[in-house]
Amino acid sequence: MNPVNVVIAVVVAVLILRIGLAMLRGLAIPVPEPPPAGELRKVKIAYRCSICGAEVRMTIAPDEDPQAPRHCLEDMDLVAPIE
Repeated sequence: MNPVNVVIAVVVAVLILRIGLAMLRGLAIPVPEPPPAGELRKVKIAYRCSICGAEVRMTIAPDEDPQAPRHCLEDMDLVAPIE
């Protein structure tokens, strides 16, 4: 074996090892905490009134699973997202 080939192989092995360790460190970062209560969060939820057919799209809410709005004195039905 040529000593140059050995040096190249060692350099490539060290680079692969560093890249792999960097990827593992990236996975070890904890998920950030949710914002405190009272702050609005972005949501994309659509509701439809089962009585008259009126539709509402909610884009921000105080929590990720908000209560359904009321229309015609009844709770509106959740519409499955298109996307």
